[in-house]
Amino acid sequence: MLHTLKGSRALLLVSLAIVFIFAWSMLHAETEQEVGLMIGVSVVLVLAARWLRVTPPLVTANNAYPRALGVGCVVGTLLLVAAFFDNHFALLLICTVLLYSIAGFGLNIQFGYCGVLNFAGAAFFGIGSYTAAVLAEHTGTPHLLILFIGGVFAALIGSLLILPVLRTRGHYAALVTIAFGVLFKTFLEVNDVLGGPQGLRIPRMNIFGWELNENITIGETEISFYANYAVLSLILCVLAFVLVRRLERSWIGVSMDVVRTDEIAASVFGIPIARMKIIAFTLGNFLVGIAGAVYGLLTSYVAPNNFTFADSLILVSMVLLGGIGNPWGILPAAAIILILPEKLQFIQEYRFLLYGILVIAILLFRPAGLLPRSIRSYFPGQSKA
Repeated sequence: MLHTLKGSRALLLVSLAIVFIFAWSMLHAETEQEVGLMIGVSVVLVLAARWLRVTPPLVTANNAYPRALGVGCVVGTLLLVAAFFDNHFALLLICTVLLYSIAGFGLNIQFGYCGVLNFAGAAFFGIGSYTAAVLAEHTGTPHLLILFIGGVFAALIGSLLILPVLRTRGHYAALVTIAFGVLFKTFLEVNDVLGGPQGLRIPRMNIFGWELNENITIGETEISFYANYAVLSLILCVLAFVLVRRLERSWIGVSMDVVRTDEIAASVFGIPIARMKIIAFTLGNFLVGIAGAVYGLLTSYVAPNNFTFADSLILVSMVLLGGIGNPWGILPAAAIILILPEKLQFIQEYRFLLYGILVIAILLFRPAGLLPRSIRSYFPGQSKA
């Protein structure tokens, strides 16, 4: 048995290594032909894994060493940052994937844990960004505190939707959030105080005197300033992931799952349905707002066109592709959805159309998301698949 577990753990580490080598190759690819080749290789690897039946030992290793996968992901991401230390574009993509993953965790609480639909994710992302822009420009608030305030503002403004969200269900609740997203973008465009259609510029981020927007020089080596944001985004992503997993395993997470599954049964057992939905909606928007605040400081610019319904669709696509209720699936889903369009420029003009097709295809043919059912069943939170 011990020999089997050691072999499974070795297979888990090898699998993680393959995944991050593939990620390095994808970020390093410069031509569409190279990207196409990498996609072909990934398809072959997936088919080979299914044919060799490597899933059961991977499940065994994950069950026996629950922290190995998380530690491996953190180490792999740090190695990617080190590998592209002077590549601005690659590091920006890594930062974007990590920040969108944080936002995806927030939507996952709403969609997957409590069944609360939110198609205005980009609006709450924008609330965090604009909050960071205003506070950084006009106040002396420490920038780390600004990140937290961005999340709080997103949660507070989201509370305006709590009553209509509680009074509606299904696609009606979705329409409420879609309408809010449209109104938010319109409000930004007509509000000259917030820059109108041109948006706002954001001052450089400073943490305890450390300018994150300046390159790091070590001897003759110059490290891109995006590496600073990559490390910060990774830390926040890990904290958000831990929070989501702790919530999932708590009595609150169990209560949310019952509400999502059957509200009538939840009320019979005395579970406060409204309270669970409020917690899910508020906490989810809080995480989305924090991600938006960091993204605003990262790009040093915010504008209404960055927070459209199409951008909300990107976040929804990530949650669906990763598997509703499965935080592990958010990370690879974010990488696929954000990196591929950047590498395959010919689909840039049609990316939102492709996201819509992707959402429909997942709902019809793969509602459980990316991870195979045999792996997902061993993850806590499997009932949400």
